[in-house]
Amino acid sequence: MSILGIDLGTGSVKAAVVDGGDVVSRAARPYRVDSPRPGWAEGDPALWLAATRDAVADAAGGHSPSAVGFSGQMHGLVVVDKDLEPLRPAILWADGRAAEQARALAEELGLAQLSRLGSTAVPGFAATTLAWLLAHEPDVMARASHVLQPKDWLRAQLGGDIATDPSDASGTLLFDVVSGEWSEPVLEWVGVDSRLLPEVRGSQRPAGAVVVNGVEVPCATGAADTACALTGLGLRVGGGFIAVGSGSQVVRVLDAPDVDGTLQTHTFATAGDVGSGWYRIGAVQSAGLTLTAALAWFGATVDEATAALRLGVRSDDPVFVPYLSGERTPFMSPDLRGAWHGLSLATTRESMLRSVLEGVAQAVALGVAAVQDSGATLPEVVPLVGGGTHDPAFRQLLADASGVALGVTDAPDAAVVGAALLGGGETVNPRPAGHASVVRPDAAAATLLAERRQAMLEWLMTEEDA
Repeated sequence: MSILGIDLGTGSVKAAVVDGGDVVSRAARPYRVDSPRPGWAEGDPALWLAATRDAVADAAGGHSPSAVGFSGQMHGLVVVDKDLEPLRPAILWADGRAAEQARALAEELGLAQLSRLGSTAVPGFAATTLAWLLAHEPDVMARASHVLQPKDWLRAQLGGDIATDPSDASGTLLFDVVSGEWSEPVLEWVGVDSRLLPEVRGSQRPAGAVVVNGVEVPCATGAADTACALTGLGLRVGGGFIAVGSGSQVVRVLDAPDVDGTLQTHTFATAGDVGSGWYRIGAVQSAGLTLTAALAWFGATVDEATAALRLGVRSDDPVFVPYLSGERTPFMSPDLRGAWHGLSLATTRESMLRSVLEGVAQAVALGVAAVQDSGATLPEVVPLVGGGTHDPAFRQLLADASGVALGVTDAPDAAVVGAALLGGGETVNPRPAGHASVVRPDAAAATLLAERRQAMLEWLMTEEDA
């Protein structure tokens, strides 16, 4: 039985026809992320829709999928009218405009209530974005009929039902991850009418039908991209992974909604029905988005940067602080910004390119430490997935920086496979992905990187004190 999975990512959409857990055809289409002001991150849903239709036509041509499942980037917000037409560009997870609203929400709700939401208050989540829109674009909100997560808007625009699932709902700061319901205290604080919010359905539950290449096909609600990746990888309680793409995720599956008391990480729902599972995640913004921006400054390619990395990180390399648009785990601060330290007349273009990749790896390492310190111990060998993990030198850098053994997992389509499995009514892949190889930390390199990471943290603390 072939099923179509659609994964609406931050910078591209991926479509794949999956049969028995195996990808038989795939296609992807890119689209841009806009930043009309410093710290803002927006997307054009019309581009998402056009790219999805192209990718689906390519991937599903010659196939007749029996069902469709969806995966999508988390936290973003699409505000639409009664005809599902966006009233403004979508505000994405990397957006920092709602910093003031996030601070006010954190102060007024307090630790106990925030813990039930699974996260501290940060910009880029639906709750804080809605508060910003109500304050700055009340005319848009006055015309709104629905506020939707990206994958939920896409599914509805293709003909499916207006709904969301527990995994995406838990990433809005509007949802109580303990009770499994929309949070009345937060809705009241934001000032948003609950009628704007979609019904919460199980990720694998029917959600109407969508049109695929001119044919109506039944679809499931789907899930957030990280939850779909857990499904696609076949991970259960105690399992976890590290993913590196536009952002990075350090994930460990939990057996209960035990929140991180420090609120340096997030606790979200897994794919499935309400209350069926949870996971801890160290969410790192400063990965592929940072790398893409830095490469553009130099007019460089990824190949040039990785060639520089293969020469090895050196003690006299400049230290790159990768936080170009704030950071979530472990800082939960939208105000952090990037910098280079230790520049000298001896600094070369090559060493600066190498330092960018190191900065991304150090951000991931801090995410790993935060998850482990929260009590969510990662497995002995952690699966490594994502589009940013193909280069062997970068894989080694990640292992050295994080101090954990990484299982190179040949599952580049984990999220889209997970989406397809949900389309077929499954919430866990019965055929978990194995490790093609294991990358273990090198002690000497790990020591050097730890010293350089400490230097970066000391600079950040100095800036914060200033």
